[in-house]
Amino acid sequence: MTTRHALPSQPVQRVIGLTLAALVGGGWLGVHFYSMFVFELTWETLPIALCLAVLQIWLSVGTFIICHDAMHGTLAPGWPRVNAWIGAPLLMLYAGFKWKRMRDAHFTHHKLSGHKGDPDFDEEHPGDFLAWYWTFFKRYFGWFSLIFVHTVVGIYLFVFEIPFMQIFVLYGAPALLSSLQLFYFGTFRPHHQAADKPFADRHNARTNDFHPLVSLATCFHFGYHLEHHRAPQVPWWALPAAKRAGVGETSDAAGSDLASAGSGRKEAAL
Repeated sequence: MTTRHALPSQPVQRVIGLTLAALVGGGWLGVHFYSMFVFELTWETLPIALCLAVLQIWLSVGTFIICHDAMHGTLAPGWPRVNAWIGAPLLMLYAGFKWKRMRDAHFTHHKLSGHKGDPDFDEEHPGDFLAWYWTFFKRYFGWFSLIFVHTVVGIYLFVFEIPFMQIFVLYGAPALLSSLQLFYFGTFRPHHQAADKPFADRHNARTNDFHPLVSLATCFHFGYHLEHHRAPQVPWWALPAAKRAGVGETSDAAGSDLASAGSGRKEAAL
């Protein structure tokens, strides 16, 4: 029996998705500008700076997940241009990522998940966190991203004369650590190969068995990864409900049906 997760109507999804995108993405940009242009890092304010850095790591993860939903067309379903208008600039600001390249790579990941040709998978180190992360980093953080980030740092350092340590603590470190958080909870844990944790089906993905609050804190529910692969039409904020509905517990055939149901939404985002 196929388990289907009922989503709200598209207009309701748009309101929820765009509102959450404004809160998360706007919060990410707001904390960044406050940290760079208003806040002053001193020994006395270091505890506040560390709190800001932790918040920025979490908001950075959320911003990338919003971009991910935009790739699938689930941020604003039925409005492909809106998805691109939001996803493309946020990806560029996040780390100099190019929209089409990232979107195409992600769709390839869904098509070849855990197999040769999957850009998110390291077939030579399928269970080695650090080696896989280095492969992941090299594939996605190319020359353009490195030039973009170094240009931003250079402008902050030499034009606005922001102290280097402030840039490092409140921009550089949160950006790098957010990529580690995304990779660990959204790629390595769901997709790594382990003899004692066999995959349920062809998606080669598993779900983090986290409480929804922990799931939100770690990766904006992207750890409910089998549900996402089986039902890519479900936006991030609805993944806990998809998990409760048993999307990750159905047969592979059911999962294939759900993935097919979402393919039209995905194509609409192209």
